[in-house]
Amino acid sequence: MHRAPLKVIRKQERFSSESSRVIAKMYLPVGEDRVRHIITRILGLSEGESRQNLKEVIANFGTRHKDISQVFKRHFAEIKAYLPDGLALSEERKCLIGAYFTHEYSVQAAAFFNPSIVMHPDQSYRDKKCLRFILSFRSTGEGHISSIEFRSGALDEKNDICFDTVSRFLKTPEVIKNPRYDKYVFQLKLMDMESMNGVSGEILRDLGTQFSFFELQAAIQKELDRHKKPFTLLHETIEKIRWLARSNYQLKFRADGRISERVIFPVSENESRGIEDARFVRFCYPDGRTTYYATYTAYNGFNILPMLLETTDFVNFSIRTLNGKAVQNKGMALFPRKIKGKYMMISRQDGENIFIMSSDNIHFWHKAEILQEPKYSWEFIQIGNCGSPIETEAGWILLTHGVGAMRKYCIGAYLLDLKDPRKVIGRLAEPLLSPTEEEREGYVPNVLYTCGAIIHNDELVIPYSMSDTSSGIAVVSVQDLLARLSA
Repeated sequence: MHRAPLKVIRKQERFSSESSRVIAKMYLPVGEDRVRHIITRILGLSEGESRQNLKEVIANFGTRHKDISQVFKRHFAEIKAYLPDGLALSEERKCLIGAYFTHEYSVQAAAFFNPSIVMHPDQSYRDKKCLRFILSFRSTGEGHISSIEFRSGALDEKNDICFDTVSRFLKTPEVIKNPRYDKYVFQLKLMDMESMNGVSGEILRDLGTQFSFFELQAAIQKELDRHKKPFTLLHETIEKIRWLARSNYQLKFRADGRISERVIFPVSENESRGIEDARFVRFCYPDGRTTYYATYTAYNGFNILPMLLETTDFVNFSIRTLNGKAVQNKGMALFPRKIKGKYMMISRQDGENIFIMSSDNIHFWHKAEILQEPKYSWEFIQIGNCGSPIETEAGWILLTHGVGAMRKYCIGAYLLDLKDPRKVIGRLAEPLLSPTEEEREGYVPNVLYTCGAIIHNDELVIPYSMSDTSSGIAVVSVQDLLARLSA
């Protein structure tokens, strides 16, 4: 029997790309000689010419960035090694050199899409019937390089949305130069990489249970000094240890800036071509602690690497690799709490089915089992998750995507058993959201997608992207959805 579709209300709010959203990032031309030639030309200017050039640059770009002079000084420090030894320079000259090795990058030039939504960590400034939230987006610019941006606002008792003012500025965070590592986790990852051997054992032997990047570098140098004749295993192991260390890092934003000013741009070589599809979740531990995690895909142009982002305040972030045979693909989504003492995650293993897995350690995932296979015509090509499962008394609501004929992406929904989410107890036979005529046009046509929803005032609030170009928000009654899932 044909049933009327669920009543899904699309909000008027739209999020579209803005090419004016720019960051000031390091620009380093290829070739050491070219870098030195540029520096030589700048050093050939008189102090007056140097001062006038800097004044013009700041007049032209100072209103587009906060503390542009600090950016120039930071970039000067990056290329300082190319300067002649013992050279005394004025602060103005240093800034000017830094300016020549800086360029603007428009983080949203191509698209602003694939949103997820979580409860804001600070709920103190709101009415009891309202909910403050944070939205994350995948921003894509020149060269199709993706980063993470944020917006904030509040949902009122009717789920009408009030957004906080969006800053005209964007800031990248400070990359902590000397992050700390957990020795046990580091060893497990080396084992996972088949790189736990005599060389790595010696390097780690004298390090404490927690060690810094500088301490690791010193231990590596000590091991190199032990061997007068280098050998293949030595260099291969050290290269992998350094790769692992550089893949795990920490970021720090200024706490006094608006969240809309913060952009997480690729830092490590593993994500040099983009940070893709972050699925944020507010994770509650049994002892009452709350942490925000996001699973995302790092891409270097050739390979993908599943990553885990962690924060409690959206100011300080830790970035770590996800490890194990079961995290070699895209589309990971954590459950928001432990179940029977274990972390659980929805995953993708084969690009066709939805999988589920559990682990004692959030950083390591070794086994996965199929949760569901494509069943309906609108998902015959593949199915996957659309963000973390959402807890209700009736079970876990899992939003999914299904791909059908003409590579059309629709959003669907499952209901998983509350105590044992390996059991699917409900599944929509028809899409919850399908592209409308307006939504089907874009960079990648006919695609609706979300990376996470939230429940507020008995409605499921779903931010979603349209054809990899822009984003909107839809709401549906939780009770109506559960009634259809339970039918």
